[in-house]
Amino acid sequence: QVQLVESGEGLVQPGGSLRLSCAASGTILSIETMAWYRQAPGKQRELVASVLSSGSTDYADSVKGRFTISRDNAKNTVDLQMNSLKPEDTAVYSCYATGWIVFLGERFNAWGQGTQVTVSS
Repeated sequence: QVQLVESGEGLVQPGGSLRLSCAASGTILSIETMAWYRQAPGKQRELVASVLSSGSTDYADSVKGRFTISRDNAKNTVDLQMNSLKPEDTAVYSCYATGWIVFLGERFNAWGQGTQVTVSS
């Protein structure tokens, strides 16, 4: 089993910063991709940022230059540093990971429970 646990929810003012963290646990051999998605009310879930085990990153155009995704492969964690936050960044942010289960060569994908980020004055 693989579980993802997010932390770092918060209410921040426009222009503020917030750091989200996600920790993967379970019978994990390795993680290929870690990513952050978000979903605002009435909107589809969208990919915010992703990072591969190689360190390669990708960002949604709307967050480029403001958000930074990083991972610690040894700890199986991924962070999302969010700066210059805007009201339109308000959403439930969810961690996502894909990889392999230890010993079995079985792939997994897992979602975190989601954490609320609200940007408002």
